[in-house]
Amino acid sequence: MAGPRPPGSTTLANPPVALLYPGDRAARERSDPAESRFAPLFDAFAAAGLPAVPAIWHDDFAGEVEAQLRDAGVVLAWCNPIQDGKRRDRLDAMLGRLAERGVIVSAHPEAVRKLGTKDVLFETRELPFGSDVQRVDSLAQLQAELPSRLQKGPRVLKQHRGHSGIGIWRVEQAPSGLLRVRHAPRGSPEESLDLAALVDKLAAYFAPENGGHMIDQAWQPRLVDGMVRAYLVEDRVTGFGHQALNALHPTEPSGPRLYHDANLAPFQGLRRQLESEWIELLRSCVGLPRERLPLLWDCDFLLGEAEGSYVLCEINVSSVAPFPPSAMAPLVEAVRARLAA
Repeated sequence: MAGPRPPGSTTLANPPVALLYPGDRAARERSDPAESRFAPLFDAFAAAGLPAVPAIWHDDFAGEVEAQLRDAGVVLAWCNPIQDGKRRDRLDAMLGRLAERGVIVSAHPEAVRKLGTKDVLFETRELPFGSDVQRVDSLAQLQAELPSRLQKGPRVLKQHRGHSGIGIWRVEQAPSGLLRVRHAPRGSPEESLDLAALVDKLAAYFAPENGGHMIDQAWQPRLVDGMVRAYLVEDRVTGFGHQALNALHPTEPSGPRLYHDANLAPFQGLRRQLESEWIELLRSCVGLPRERLPLLWDCDFLLGEAEGSYVLCEINVSSVAPFPPSAMAPLVEAVRARLAA
C-alpha cells in the first residue's frame, strides 16, 4: 500500500491549482479543503474539472511550501499584509520567485506593490474617484503640515500597508486646541492628544520597515452612509458588498456587510464606470500590465458628497475574503483561461 502523499501533491496530468492561505503545522499536515473558509471555492474548481489543492503557509515552513508550488500552474494567495504579528515579506519574495519560474501567481507581488498599498490613493488622486490626498514622508513634515489641513476639516492618516483598520487614524481639531484621535480597529476609544503626542504615536509608521511614510486623506463626511466594495475578477465586476462601516465615525456603530451579485441596481453606474474606463486608467496610472491584474481583488468606495459620486478608500489584493458567491464562477473561468494561455 502506498504511503500518504505529501501536502499539495497531485496525480493530475494538468498543472495543479493551489490555494495558499495561512495556517499552522497541523493544518498543513491535514491539508483538508473542507476545513478551510475556501471550501466552496475548492468545490467550484473541482466541478469545473480543475481540482485545487491547499498550500498552507507559515514562515516556519516556507521552504516546504515553495517546494510544493514550484510546478504549480496557478497559485491563488490569501494572506494579510500583517499576519499573526508578522509582515508577509518572505511570502512576497517566494511568490516572486514562483512567478519567475512561470507559475501564474495572484496577486502577483507587482500588483500588491502597485495596487495593494495606500500609496494608490495618492497615485490616483487626479483620476475619477480621487480625493484630497497627500503623502507625508517624515514626522517633521507631518508636524509642519497637518495643523493647516485640519483647519479645513478632519483628516484620515493611513499607514503604507495594513488591514482591518490597523494603522488608520482619524484626526480632528477640537475647540479646546487638542486633537480628537481615533484608531480604526473596532472598539478603539477616542483620545484627546496634542500634536506632539500624536506625532509620537505615529512615529513607528515612518520606520523604513513599515514603509517610511503615511498617506493623509480628507475625511469623507458621508461615511455614516456606509461603504461600497466592488469585487472584481481581472477587469470585470463580479459582485458588491455594502456595509455601514463606521469604525472611524464618532457616534455610529459598524454594521454587517451584505453581499450582492454584480447586477444590483443601485451600483450599476459604479460598475459601468469601473469596467468602461477606470480600471484601464488605474493600470496606466500605476504602470501595471493587464496580465498582472489580480484574478480576484476588490475596491472600497465611500460615498462622495455629490449624488451618485464615490471616493476611493482603498484597494485590497492581499487577502480578499470573504467574497460574494457570484465571484466564484468568473474566478474559476479566469483561472482556466490563464492556464490555457
